[in-house]
Amino acid sequence: MAAAWSVEGQYFETCNCEYLCPCVSSNLTAQPDNGDCKVALAFQIERGSKEGISLDGLAFIVVAYTPGIMGQGNWTVGLIVDERANALQADAILAIASGKAGGPMASLAPAIGTFVGVERRPIKFTGDGRRYAVTAGDLVDQACEAAMASPNAVEAMALVNVGHPVNSTLALAHATRSRIHAFGINWDDSSGKRNGHFAPFRWQG
Repeated sequence: MAAAWSVEGQYFETCNCEYLCPCVSSNLTAQPDNGDCKVALAFQIERGSKEGISLDGLAFIVVAYTPGIMGQGNWTVGLIVDERANALQADAILAIASGKAGGPMASLAPAIGTFVGVERRPIKFTGDGRRYAVTAGDLVDQACEAAMASPNAVEAMALVNVGHPVNSTLALAHATRSRIHAFGINWDDSSGKRNGHFAPFRWQG
C-alpha cells in the first residue's frame, strides 16, 4: 500500500544550549545547559504530498520550549507555516508536523503539554551544505554553520544512531544567530557559542 503522505528535504535547528547540546546525546534525559530549552526546528520540503495535495517547495518551523529536562515532557509547541501554503496545504503540514498523521513526529506528541497554535509567515530557508539560515517574518531569524574536524574537512562532524525524529544522523553546527519571538517563547543570541544541527529528512506515514 502506498504511503498516505511523504515529505523530504532539509532541516536545521538552533537552541539555547551551549555547543554541544546535552539533550540529543543523552536521549533527552540530561538537564539543558541553561535549565530550560528554547529551540526552533526549520524544515524546507523539497518534494512531498499528502493524500494528493502537493507540498513541494513549502517550509515550516516547529518552535518549542521545555521548562526542564526534555524527556520529562510539558513542552510548549507552536507551528509556523509558510504563508504561500493554501488552506489544504497548511492543514496537511499541521497534521505531519504535529504527529497527528503519524510518522516520526508522533513519537514526540506525548511530551507536548501545550500546543499554542499556528502562525502564518513568509519563510525563507537557505543552505549550502555547511551553512543554513531561515527567517519567518518577525517570529524567527536563525542560522548555523557546520562544525568541521579540520580546515580541510569536507563534511561536518556528526552524531550517529541518535533517537532524533528528523534523522538518526545529525551534523554538528554552531548557531551563528538565534532569534525567536513566537508563541510567548523569546530568545536572542549571536555569540556563536550555542548549539545547532542539520540533516536531510525523509518522512512518510
